[in-house]
Amino acid sequence: MPLSNWGLLPREEFPVIEYGNPVFRSSPGLLTIRAVQENEGPRRLIDIIRTIPGLSRDYFRSPSRRALFGGISLLGGFYVAQTISLSFGALGVNDVIAAVVCVLLTEYVTRFYYSRPKVTFPIALLNNFKMGFTYGLFIDAFKLAS
Repeated sequence: MPLSNWGLLPREEFPVIEYGNPVFRSSPGLLTIRAVQENEGPRRLIDIIRTIPGLSRDYFRSPSRRALFGGISLLGGFYVAQTISLSFGALGVNDVIAAVVCVLLTEYVTRFYYSRPKVTFPIALLNNFKMGFTYGLFIDAFKLAS
């Protein structure tokens, strides 16, 4: 049985499709195995997953989008702080443990942020979340003191 019936072709005979026309190229070696993927057909899941980092890098190149998501991260931290303060403060149970966890969280994020030689966008979002979280806890403490 010839090799072409098994999907294996000698490299000298393997067609490479460029702009819809098959082009035969010669290269050293006996065999090559290639998966066939059409441009219009369904894609494999791993192909879609591999394109996500490049798409997100292109999406976040705009300074306005970076500022928008930075603000969302800041307000998200504020919201989480208010939720934690409300839930543990209303119950009056485990509020000391919640305070320790909050302090450890902020200290760990601070150490993680300032130990990096280069700050990437996700790390900056994490720092924005921490700032909103800390601000929310301070505001709630001022509300309770009045």
